[in-house]
Amino acid sequence: MRRTPTRFSRRLRAAVVAMAIAATSGTTVAAAGPAQAVPGKDTTGLTKDTTQFKGVNWADPRDNFADDPVVLSGLSTTDSYAKTYAKASRVISGFRTNLGANTVRLPINPYTVNGSYWKSYRGVIDAASDKGFKVILSYWEGTGPRKDGFIDDTTTYWPMWNTVVKAYKNDKRVYFEPMNEPHGYTDTEWADIAAKWLNTYRHVPRNRVFVSGAGYNDHVTSVCADPRLKGTYLTLHHYGFWKEYATYDQWVADLKVRIGDCANRTVADEFGSPMTTGFDYNKPTPDNNFINYLQAVTDTFRELKMGSVYWPGLRTDDTYSLQTLVGDPARPRLVTTNQSGADRLAWAWGRGKPVRP
Repeated sequence: MRRTPTRFSRRLRAAVVAMAIAATSGTTVAAAGPAQAVPGKDTTGLTKDTTQFKGVNWADPRDNFADDPVVLSGLSTTDSYAKTYAKASRVISGFRTNLGANTVRLPINPYTVNGSYWKSYRGVIDAASDKGFKVILSYWEGTGPRKDGFIDDTTTYWPMWNTVVKAYKNDKRVYFEPMNEPHGYTDTEWADIAAKWLNTYRHVPRNRVFVSGAGYNDHVTSVCADPRLKGTYLTLHHYGFWKEYATYDQWVADLKVRIGDCANRTVADEFGSPMTTGFDYNKPTPDNNFINYLQAVTDTFRELKMGSVYWPGLRTDDTYSLQTLVGDPARPRLVTTNQSGADRLAWAWGRGKPVRP
């Protein structure tokens, strides 16, 4: 089975450190000291659960860790705004038609936002919003030595968010995730940064902010307990390769301990399993770790009334990708790589049928 080395080797380390990720000394934003608790707008505006988020990630073929603009699968830096908008409209329609999705998670970084590509990249965000999709914009750090779980450069990070928030603060379909997988920080340091983000953008309703779980987004209990982050959604990442093998029941237990009593605020905005290897996720297969995993987490998301955003809905040459591009690159279409995987996703989202013997 092929795994993406840059992303998944890093995540394998998360399986080892699990809930006890080592703290490195704070630099960047943390050096500024803890943010003061400043109430934001709409701190009680969360829904009773997070089932309204039924989504997928759309990713750069290289993964979203980049030291240049992120370019989503099927797009190009040479595409104009109009061409980007047209391509993105077709991809978003494919996510809805093939999977029943209503949410897409997109990466951003300073190279994308602070440079010339931002004008074109906005075509993706605008196309998704115009089609009624919820859009989660998440900051991703760089690659190589910069892929360390810290904000790469605060002098470009905050201007990036200034631009993004100014552009989309009035679009109620757009949500902001200050950082993907902040594993370089301790739980407390990360909560300080998230609180600083909320303080900086007090005019953004808190129910349009997704605060990542600490570590590799692998637990939300610490951010959930922080009163400064009240009113925000929380995001969790969870993957089957974190264990060589676990039973269905063990995967359920593993997921629930990472959520604690915070399911009503939590969206799993990354989870995934191999989709191009022929696995049948509609049949119990107790000796297959990935089948146990995907059946367990999708059942649990449904049980806890949690939203979920699959990784990835579309990423070229990723074995986990649930969709693939076909046809004319200028007029892309999507096809499903594993219908049984799509069925489990539908089940998590409140449709379809349970797994039966």
